[in-house]
Amino acid sequence: MDTKEILEKYKTIAVVGCSANPSKAAHTVPKYLQEHGYKIIPINPTVDEILGVRAYKSLADVKEPIDVVNIFRPGEEALEVVKQSIGRTRVVWMQEGIINEEAAELGRKNGLIVVMDRCMRKEHQRHFGE
Repeated sequence: MDTKEILEKYKTIAVVGCSANPSKAAHTVPKYLQEHGYKIIPINPTVDEILGVRAYKSLADVKEPIDVVNIFRPGEEALEVVKQSIGRTRVVWMQEGIINEEAAELGRKNGLIVVMDRCMRKEHQRHFGE
């Protein structure tokens, strides 16, 4: 499944490492996606709300279905996020600059669609325009 199909099919995105700081990509990317019809579930243990919605301390705290786990954490933390995503989601998406081959392999072995080192906003803009 390519990134266009993922963006067309899956609309609920848990953003691990979502930031309340409007100058960070971990804020502007989910904000862009929210503005384009995606449901954003912020995961950030330090705040209660981001982008006008409840922020959760961890993926484990989210009880509703999640289509995509979008990772905005350093590459070395991606493996743990993928482990927590198995059985919870269909897609794990590591943002641009986040690379962890071990995490990607584990995700694929467990039936997840894995996107690595790609920006969701850039991919959305590339496929669907601004």
